[in-house]
Amino acid sequence: MYYDEYRRLIDAFLMVGKSTAKKESESLVEYSKLNVVRMNRLDKTTAIIPELEERIRAITAPQTWLILTEGWCGDAAQIIPVLQKMTALNNHIQLKCLLRDENLELMDQYLTNGISRSIPKLVVLDENNNELFSWGPRPAALQELYYHMKANAMNNDVIKEEIHKWYAKDKTVSIQKDILALLENI
Repeated sequence: MYYDEYRRLIDAFLMVGKSTAKKESESLVEYSKLNVVRMNRLDKTTAIIPELEERIRAITAPQTWLILTEGWCGDAAQIIPVLQKMTALNNHIQLKCLLRDENLELMDQYLTNGISRSIPKLVVLDENNNELFSWGPRPAALQELYYHMKANAMNNDVIKEEIHKWYAKDKTVSIQKDILALLENI
């Protein structure tokens, strides 16, 4: 589905007190509500850095940017609006969102460290559906911080809080630089 359809789907689930999760929980609904606020903010405030904008505008062949995601995922809420802003710069690029839990066969081809169904996961395809690159679930610098926090047995709630503080301080720059580096290699 396109980004606007993904956003409407999350809203529709929330209107009936649910999330996109196959297995419902009150906490996933609450995360989804918070993520709508995050995505609304990023939709309004994200500015693409000039060097990335230039590189994206230079793409002349069709591409599809597939994102495996779920509405309850905090990282997805911080990242997908940025990817949407990127792809909106070039009509040759289509951004499509797929729910992870409805596409496990595809997700299992992109496991983090070969074991984890971490999202969001971006898979960029050319016009013949050949993979150009994949990225995710987080900017490289944040992923390293995440591994460090896990290795130090930090509480999951503290980890989530630290991750979202990191996103707020970074202001989407690391996401953009990661994608720019990948685009420059194709």
